[in-house]
Amino acid sequence: MRRASALILNTFEQLETPFISKLASIFSKIYTIGPLHCLSNVDDPTALASTKSIFWQEEKGCLTWLDSHPSKSVVFVSFGSVVTFTLDQMLEFWHGLVNSGKPFLWVIRSNAIIGEDDPRKILEDLKDNTKGKGSIVSWAPQEEVLAHPAVGAFLTHSGWNSTLESIYAGVPMICWPLFVDQYVNSRCVSHVWRVGFDMKDSCHRSIVEKMVRDVIEMKNEEIMKSMEEISKQAQESVKESGPSYCNLDKMIQDIMSVNLENINRRD
Repeated sequence: MRRASALILNTFEQLETPFISKLASIFSKIYTIGPLHCLSNVDDPTALASTKSIFWQEEKGCLTWLDSHPSKSVVFVSFGSVVTFTLDQMLEFWHGLVNSGKPFLWVIRSNAIIGEDDPRKILEDLKDNTKGKGSIVSWAPQEEVLAHPAVGAFLTHSGWNSTLESIYAGVPMICWPLFVDQYVNSRCVSHVWRVGFDMKDSCHRSIVEKMVRDVIEMKNEEIMKSMEEISKQAQESVKESGPSYCNLDKMIQDIMSVNLENINRRD
């Protein structure tokens, strides 16, 4: 970091102004070019199609399932491609979701359940018991799901990519952080940006149920208003005249300029 001449950050200026200002006192050049997943889709929506299902095959049928539900009525649940949990933790989440009475779309990878002899059998039984209450899939097209009008809340591990995707889509979050930056992200979601709730390290069914109801049923006014404002800022930032779009263009020009200088020196 000390030898770096610039920082490239997957964020946008309005989201983290105090942190970016602090970094600007240390680094001469900072390029905020996020939400990066949006910029990658601006000109060519198919450009990254081959990389979006690196780990598991997406089950596109879940989008059809979402089509049958009213606006902002569904809880989308996904803890990313790395997070694992015990059977007890999984059942606490399941009971909390079912007890909330709200339909849910839950992504559970076949290797996500640890400490059990036959996790696949457990998963199949859970799917059977979920019929009529929600839908469980092994992997889903997350950006498309979050953009679907039926989705009203996102129960997430607070990974940075997921956080930005949810903000861009304008979907309030319920955060269950587990390691590294997820705790900071979750804290920002709940206490700085005020666009969701922080479960901290608890996944008790009563907490899950209450937070789901607070977002989907009660539609917490402060959270909804904050999310609407921040989501609009995220969307504006990646438009052609937006700050992130312009910063990306400036970064490319600066890199090209450095390369030309190096070529001229060799000549």
